Amino acid sequence: MEKETKEERIARRHRERDKQMKASPGYVTFSIMFTLAYPFIAVFTFVMSSLLALFSGISRAMAWVVSGGVSK
Repeated sequence: MEKETKEERIARRHRERDKQMKASPGYVTFSIMFTLAYPFIAVFTFVMSSLLALFSGISRAMAWVVSGGVSK
């Protein structure tokens, strides 16, 4: 059998550690919860971004009116 190089040994240990981690109950639970929650996270992000854009537009319009219609 050939001697394993340092890089191969490190890669093998990483693969073993990843395999062990992915088998843990915490990883499985997080993966399932994240998959189920992702649509809600995406909708929440869209709604908050839209509200921010709306209020930013209102604020800019008010600043334009207060300044007498002069924009930079």
